[in-house]
Amino acid sequence: MSEVASQERDRKAEEEQLRAVWENPSGWRYWTSVNNYQIGLWYGATAFAFMLFAGLLALLVRAQLAVPENDLISADLYNQAYTLHGTVMMFLFAVPIFEAVAIFLLPPMLGAREMPFPRLGAFGFWSFLIGGVFVCGSIFFGAAPSTGWFMYPPLATSEQAGIGADIWLLGLSFIEVASLAAAVELIVGIMKCRAPGMRVNLMPLFAWYLLIVAGMIVFAFPPLIAGDLLFEMQRMFDWPFFDAARGGDPLLWQHLFWIFGHPEVYIIFLPAIALLAMIVPTFAGRPIVGYSWIVLAAVGTGFLSFGLWVHHMFATGLPQISLAFFSAASEAVAIPTAVQIFVFIATMLAGRVIFSTPMLFAMGGIAIFVMGGLTGVMVALAPFDWQAHDTYFIVAHLHYVLIGGMLFPVFAGLYYYYPLIDGKHMSDRVGRFAFWMMFTGFNITFFPMHLAGLRGMPRRVYTYPADIGWDWLNLVSTMGAVVLGIGMFAVVVDVTLHRRNKPRGEQNPWNAGTLEWISEPEENWGVRSIPRIESRYPLWDQKDLARAVRAGEWYLPDASEGRRETLVTSVLDAEPEQVLRVGGTAYVTIVSAALLGTVFVALTFKWWIVSGLAGVAFVAAVLWWLWTGTGEIPEQEEKHIGHGISLPLYASGVKSAGWWAMFITMTGDGTAFASLVFGYFFFWTIHSDFTGGLAGPGAFWPLAALGLFAAGWATTVGARELNRRGAVFAARALLVAGALLSAAGCGAALTGPWASGMDPTAHVYPAIVWILVIWAAVHGAVGIIMQVYCLARSLAGRLTPRHDMDLHNVALYWHFMLVTALVTFGVVGLFPEAL
Repeated sequence: MSEVASQERDRKAEEEQLRAVWENPSGWRYWTSVNNYQIGLWYGATAFAFMLFAGLLALLVRAQLAVPENDLISADLYNQAYTLHGTVMMFLFAVPIFEAVAIFLLPPMLGAREMPFPRLGAFGFWSFLIGGVFVCGSIFFGAAPSTGWFMYPPLATSEQAGIGADIWLLGLSFIEVASLAAAVELIVGIMKCRAPGMRVNLMPLFAWYLLIVAGMIVFAFPPLIAGDLLFEMQRMFDWPFFDAARGGDPLLWQHLFWIFGHPEVYIIFLPAIALLAMIVPTFAGRPIVGYSWIVLAAVGTGFLSFGLWVHHMFATGLPQISLAFFSAASEAVAIPTAVQIFVFIATMLAGRVIFSTPMLFAMGGIAIFVMGGLTGVMVALAPFDWQAHDTYFIVAHLHYVLIGGMLFPVFAGLYYYYPLIDGKHMSDRVGRFAFWMMFTGFNITFFPMHLAGLRGMPRRVYTYPADIGWDWLNLVSTMGAVVLGIGMFAVVVDVTLHRRNKPRGEQNPWNAGTLEWISEPEENWGVRSIPRIESRYPLWDQKDLARAVRAGEWYLPDASEGRRETLVTSVLDAEPEQVLRVGGTAYVTIVSAALLGTVFVALTFKWWIVSGLAGVAFVAAVLWWLWTGTGEIPEQEEKHIGHGISLPLYASGVKSAGWWAMFITMTGDGTAFASLVFGYFFFWTIHSDFTGGLAGPGAFWPLAALGLFAAGWATTVGARELNRRGAVFAARALLVAGALLSAAGCGAALTGPWASGMDPTAHVYPAIVWILVIWAAVHGAVGIIMQVYCLARSLAGRLTPRHDMDLHNVALYWHFMLVTALVTFGVVGLFPEAL
């Protein structure tokens, strides 16, 4: 009996250690938390608030269109409302809500304590909040964007667009930083922080889907960032990227926007399917049918989505062969999408379905999405699209896909996962009422829009004449929107008021089989101890697992050194490799986000000095963040994690989570760069004389810059190798030489077009050359900061031959920088003169 009592005392002592380490600060310092549990809740609540705001704007739009020749609101306010509605729904709700759910759910679902970069997640949230308030708040000052959520030039590049266009471009560029930060964290977390034994073929489907979606974000968002850069350079400095009179072309924006925009639809759709992939097996009472098929279908959907962007450009006068190819690709994506739907149907048929509230929303979402998919097949056919383009038929199709494919599954997930927030259920009665109001209201709202579109009603008109067959359809749609709004309001009431009187319920009320249901809502750690996983549904197949995890009988049951820790495992087989110490509560994430937000806001109003000072302060804040929060040399080499296993506390190179984060970040950066190079050759293909008769930068300075940057790369790689062998002084000397060579490379890069007198306002050729050269020079400057940072770490004793993670990461950056320099200076120096 004394031994049992001693074990119980030890267990409680371990829990107290963990609780103290993972505790959030009290009072106003609570907002400095970086814990995935809090960040996920904040992210989700903020995204829902933006969704409700966008919903109110939609009701305003529908009120204006309820009757013909209405003057409820002005044309300008109508344009601002519908532009902001689309912008908020696409950029501030549809993607962020799934990032929120992922940050909240993934650590316990993967059997981890925390995501690998909690401070990065917090930085992403604060960036999202600041950028979202900036964009949404503009409407209260009559300055909201008013040229559509797609911001087509030449209207959006004209003076007529006003400051709203700048708010859209710079505000959303800032918000996209948050999305990319979340994508990096999710990819590294899923690949490197799974529970031991959770091989890739045992991962929960939610993790698979989020891995695919995060990868899509890395490749889809950068083209839009590149387009925003070109767009804002034209608006601010009159560089003519979209001005046909000076060699530009408005179609380039459409290409860059829809290279982002069509994958965006699937970035929204796939996480919703991921939620259904967790809900359907639970209420069917059996594992998902065809696990491998649904994973392959999800991968196929993500891959094909990048070949569909011209699907939105059939009416722009493209060649017939392009129309045929993209029409076929648009039809082909229906195949993997259908596989995923049929897998859910097969799972329900093979089990005994419990028609719970989450299941109602799930099945309703599937039904609506299938309807939207059928109309999607219709508009994928170019002849039909020519007739339906820019009519309300497209509005109806878009909402059937997005609301059926995203909003209903989100509400299903809310009702399903709400017990993990505070151990309480949402109301079944309110939930069923909300579902039927939303389902009925949605169809009453959007089905008539198909008919209005087929009758010729164009999109984006703030009023219309009477007696042409549109009035009764619009009135019905407005009535349906009110019903839909009532259903959504019922959910808000349920979340904010009704649940308060509910008692705490069971830990796993649905008898689900996946690992997230062993987390404890009252605790901040993901799991009490990190288990070894042997099944896709461990709570069903590994008996007594939940009790053993909560009793601390598995890996890493304590926090004896007073640090927040999780396990890093191998990518494929999830074998333990390292104990990773993650950052705790910090002000620097809020400060960094606020400073970066100041840069973008100041640029909007052309406050150049404020923007520059904020940019310098932001760089300083990030350097302080890295200096104090990463690459720490541990007090011991290894830590015992239980079950006779000891793991290192430090890793560098490919085993390091930081190395993977750098690789993924630079992959996204390289995608943005590739989009700019695409722009260069796009201009070349549409003009018989791409240069407009203007002189280029010549070959000497670009090739000199290439040589200097190559030398900077070589010295950085050499410094890494020398440092690893213990030649610390020589490594430091090479870092100094690398910084000097890189600075010379930046100077040579800018000298080329400058010495040739290339005026970027005169023609698109010098403008695109300048953009590519500036891009390379800015990246060279970032590389210099990294080289100096490594030198300072070495001199301070924070970078040693054994502890060289920073140098490995910087060398990886310079690999990408070398490719950037090679492409940039090869293109601007040798092309088109070499032809």
